[in-house]
Amino acid sequence: QLQFVESGGGLVQPGGSLRLSCAASGFTSDYYGIGWFRQAPGKEREGVSCISVRDESTYYAQSVKGRFTISIDHAKNTVYLQMNSLKPAATAVYYCGASRPRHGITTVMPMCVNPMAAGYGVDSWGKGTLVTVSS
Repeated sequence: QLQFVESGGGLVQPGGSLRLSCAASGFTSDYYGIGWFRQAPGKEREGVSCISVRDESTYYAQSVKGRFTISIDHAKNTVYLQMNSLKPAATAVYYCGASRPRHGITTVMPMCVNPMAAGYGVDSWGKGTLVTVSS
């Protein structure tokens, strides 16, 4: 089972930037996609951005396109999320999660759009890091 340690969260003013890191222990090659997800108080967990371990193709939620960038460093087994132009609505606990390969699934979009799905969602979760965007 892949395990994650997330870091990089904190308090930032609106318009500011943060870079989150997700260090994975285990065999990332056993997984198809790794992504960042967030959960605000009283809301469901949602996908922010996901990246394929195999070909580094990416998916972004519409709300973060053009402002967030996901990347993977295979040598360090680490996935990053660079977040720019942050808005108060981005305040949430950010989680790292990974999905194993599934028959018929060829992109990371399904795991990102519906991370809690039983058939194709996230299999392994980190404990999260809190991001607060406030002045």
